[in-house]
Amino acid sequence: MDAQHLLAKFASLVRRFGGAQRGGVAVIFALAIIPVIGLVGAAVDYSRANSVKVALQAAADSTALILSKTAATATSSNIQSQAASYFNALFIRPEASGLQIVAIYDSTNGSRVQVTATANVAATFMGLVGISTMQIGATSQVKWGNTRVRVALVLDNTGSMLDDGKMPALITATNNLLNQLKAAAVSNGDVYVSIVPFVKDVNVGAGNYQATWIDWTDWDVNNGNCSKNSGSNDTKVKCLNASGKWTVDNHNTWKGCVEDRGNANGPSSDNYDTNATLPTTSILATLYSAEQYAYCPKAAVMALNYDWITMTNLVSSMTPNGNTNQALGLQLGWQSLVGGGPFPVPPVMDANYRYTQVIILLTDGLNTENRWYTSQASIDARQALTCVNLKAAGVVLYTVQVNTGGDPTSSLLKTCASDLTKFFLLTSANQMVSTFQQIGTALSNLRIAQ
Repeated sequence: MDAQHLLAKFASLVRRFGGAQRGGVAVIFALAIIPVIGLVGAAVDYSRANSVKVALQAAADSTALILSKTAATATSSNIQSQAASYFNALFIRPEASGLQIVAIYDSTNGSRVQVTATANVAATFMGLVGISTMQIGATSQVKWGNTRVRVALVLDNTGSMLDDGKMPALITATNNLLNQLKAAAVSNGDVYVSIVPFVKDVNVGAGNYQATWIDWTDWDVNNGNCSKNSGSNDTKVKCLNASGKWTVDNHNTWKGCVEDRGNANGPSSDNYDTNATLPTTSILATLYSAEQYAYCPKAAVMALNYDWITMTNLVSSMTPNGNTNQALGLQLGWQSLVGGGPFPVPPVMDANYRYTQVIILLTDGLNTENRWYTSQASIDARQALTCVNLKAAGVVLYTVQVNTGGDPTSSLLKTCASDLTKFFLLTSANQMVSTFQQIGTALSNLRIAQ
């Protein structure tokens, strides 16, 4: 029963007492009035204390939110002093005494700020039953950063990116995105990023010419010298047909580009060009085929890391050239998330965190050439398989089509995206900047969410 009803009941009893004629009423009333007053007083005191507690909780909530913005870089004493300053500015209730505030920051399994406040409220009526004060308290907790993010940037470096200011816009957009992701990381390793610039081929680093994950079969056939010195004898087959002797070029002259995984005459039956199976020397089709591609990208791949300066420098070095093979870039982007081939195995995922793996694929053109085909439909079919496999593995896929030349909207890219909200059709180069910012905001919010 609330205070208003108790007071009404008390008033009714007083009126009845005034009209009573029997001598025993006064005695009975005197005995009854004590618990009645106690109940009324308790209701009034409780109502006042509860009002103060609501204000106490609101101040604790606001203080915890404010502290969460700077707690990761503040000392314990600074956090405590800031908490007291913020709380006292927000909590103005003179009826509360003995206010105590305790604020802590904890970075175990993500980040957490907790603010606990206690105070006393004097009891006006409950003193009749020996209760002089009531203690109230409030606790507020803000948690963030329990999700870690690993992002593969698969970026079109083909010749058409030279047009309409697309390459400068891509460089700006990507470096801005890197800054967003860096800001979302409280500690090293909260966010990892890999970069895969692609054309028809992908540059995996010329310094890897002795790596066991490279298939030299095609290279050895197409790069060498024939004892029958003739311009037409520029491959092993032609040289042997001319009764010449073929001498293979030293592998250290390789520029670093690889083609799709599979067999020399087509994709393997196990579809290694569409999955992230680790390369193994016992299965040739799992290796990456070396090619001395004339338009090998200047920028080589970069494995998952958080060296933000080196990544920015790599992105700034990107130069447009060559034909389009989104499928290879996408497969290598996936490989960068799991390791193998040109990528070391990533750090083991900590069981105390949730992990989200993301690929952002940006391209300005439709597929034109891969290791085996110059038919868009044939290349698209391989890429479609990769997209299905990626999503089945739980990888979140964003696709961005920069269509400044009036190409058809890519149904492949729309289908490849994890959902329609993750497919972006752009008609101007500058839209890359705002689109990458939008994606970066989504990834940052994902990382800091409780």
